[in-house]
Amino acid sequence: MDSGMIGKIQKAKQYAQERERMQFTRFTVNFQGNHNSYTVEYEAGKWHCECDFFATRGVCSHTMALERVLEGMLPTNA
Repeated sequence: MDSGMIGKIQKAKQYAQERERMQFTRFTVNFQGNHNSYTVEYEAGKWHCECDFFATRGVCSHTMALERVLEGMLPTNA
């Protein structure tokens, strides 16, 4: 492995530990729930999930789980 690649690997490890460097703005996740699989989307500070609970409440266990996983990596208005 060349020295350039070694430097990039070291930088990637550093960046991975400094989560404040990253902020998600849009993504789609396939979420396997207990009863079904759902597509969860995040865009422009707003969540959307295909599950029935989200349709009536605007929040669900799938979006809340992702908020926990991505803590500190979403804009504060999420």
